[in-house]
Amino acid sequence: MGDYFVRGFKASVLAAGIKKRGGLDLALIFSEREASAAGVFTGNKVKAAPVLVSQENIKKGRGRAIVANSGNANACTGEAGLQSARFTVERAAKELGIGPGEVLVASTGVIGAPLNTDVIGKALPELVKGLSADAIPRVVEAIMTTDSFPKLSLFEGKAGGKSYKVVGMAKGAGMIMPDMATMLCFILTDIAVDPTRLNEALVWGVERTFNRISVDGDMSTNDTVFVLANGAAGNGSLSPEDFQGFRAGLATVMDELSTMIVRDGEGATKLIRLAIKGAATPADALAAARTVANSALVKTAFYGSDPNWGRIMAALGRSGIQMREEGVTIWVDDVKIVEEGMGRGAEPEAKAAAKMKGKEFSVTVDLHEGKFEDHITTCDLTHEYVSINADYRT
Repeated sequence: MGDYFVRGFKASVLAAGIKKRGGLDLALIFSEREASAAGVFTGNKVKAAPVLVSQENIKKGRGRAIVANSGNANACTGEAGLQSARFTVERAAKELGIGPGEVLVASTGVIGAPLNTDVIGKALPELVKGLSADAIPRVVEAIMTTDSFPKLSLFEGKAGGKSYKVVGMAKGAGMIMPDMATMLCFILTDIAVDPTRLNEALVWGVERTFNRISVDGDMSTNDTVFVLANGAAGNGSLSPEDFQGFRAGLATVMDELSTMIVRDGEGATKLIRLAIKGAATPADALAAARTVANSALVKTAFYGSDPNWGRIMAALGRSGIQMREEGVTIWVDDVKIVEEGMGRGAEPEAKAAAKMKGKEFSVTVDLHEGKFEDHITTCDLTHEYVSINADYRT
């Protein structure tokens, strides 16, 4: 786990008693020095209290601590929910000896239940005492809900002749659809970068990664990505080349984490990379990709290894894009199953079905309307997904 050590950062985890079933459910990340901070949050109009509080605190572009809990989303909890989130911020700041504006909060779990602040108030002094560099990769264990494995990613780069690290951790498996997925993601780096450029790099990366995945088409109330950059690498101000290298490294970490989220989609057995080519506009390319990727009929066909291209055609036709039925070509991996809007017969479909039995395959659609393309990484829809979500609260 030593690989995930990032200079100047410490962490701590606890079983505080927020999760009904027990287990780790509270985490603290702390930067020993002032850090640049950036965040991206859910696009949902129903925003959890921690999202609203963190959106306010991150405006200054500085942050030193993240407190995160699982077992309770603290969403749809009204004024009491906001008070709980603010209490967490203030108590953590007091224990750490920093300003309340330097503390960010995130929550995940059941929506609509009040968050027990007594439990958090008791746990925070213990969390602060337990801070250690070794605990960074354990934070992810404390924020998991229906995840089946911890999601961690690491990038190492050089800037100004100094080596730096980018370490990312994420949770998420259901209620996943940009913008963004039900997901919490915390990224720590020891590079020195000013808040404006950090935010620019984060937004650029999120758009290409977390905003290009879907498990079930549902958008959460709590999605949050935080990046803290504490400058402990001592690289000085970033040259344009070094900034591009950092931005690409940050995106690589987010791409790995977002792919892990889809691979761990609730009940999922397959990862599908869906590409749309030849769209008339960028908006058409994305709309087509989202509509196909979120079609329950298409996703159940993926589960059954059925190259039911008629469902893809139907999804394209209702997506609101510019298209002609006779312009569409569809491939499963390298097997062409549709040409000029019509099926190519039993033999290609049998080959495609064999490809679809694998754990990972691609579906490519060429609309032949223009030069734009986009993609979504998605998964299949299984009996297990229904089982997990039918009794999530009971």
